[in-house]
Amino acid sequence: MMDTNGLPEDKSLPEVFRRINRFALLAMAWVNGFAHLVLGLALAASVMLFTWLFFDDVIKSFGHENMAQGFLHGLGSLMLLWTVSALITAEIRYLRGHPLTVDTFVEVAIVVILRKLITMPVQSTLPSPQEFILWVGSAVLLGVMYLIVRYALSFKPSP
Repeated sequence: MMDTNGLPEDKSLPEVFRRINRFALLAMAWVNGFAHLVLGLALAASVMLFTWLFFDDVIKSFGHENMAQGFLHGLGSLMLLWTVSALITAEIRYLRGHPLTVDTFVEVAIVVILRKLITMPVQSTLPSPQEFILWVGSAVLLGVMYLIVRYALSFKPSP
């Protein structure tokens, strides 16, 4: 049975606790809505900041003697923008009532790992071969995990 707020009513609780429970659930829904508003605004601000950072990296690359190094910095900034875009897409889906799925977070992890691999050549100290192999291995394993998760999500549970 549903109460007036559309929430399930627990008949095992005394009436006073049911009222407190309804109030607590309503308050948490409002706080969650506010949290998603803050998340949305923060993601929008980060889009603007990462876009500015990308163009700043591109402009600075023309002043460097090694243009490839500037390009790789710009590509790293662009990948951060891609990460934020994936999070915005997940937030939009969530606000439309769809559940958050694991594939979004695996995708973000893949982009972060790829960004690290792309920007490694322009770091002040190059990683050891073992560290590089670990980063590549983690990218491959995350790719396999992404494929498995996407395949698993393609199955619709039977009612």
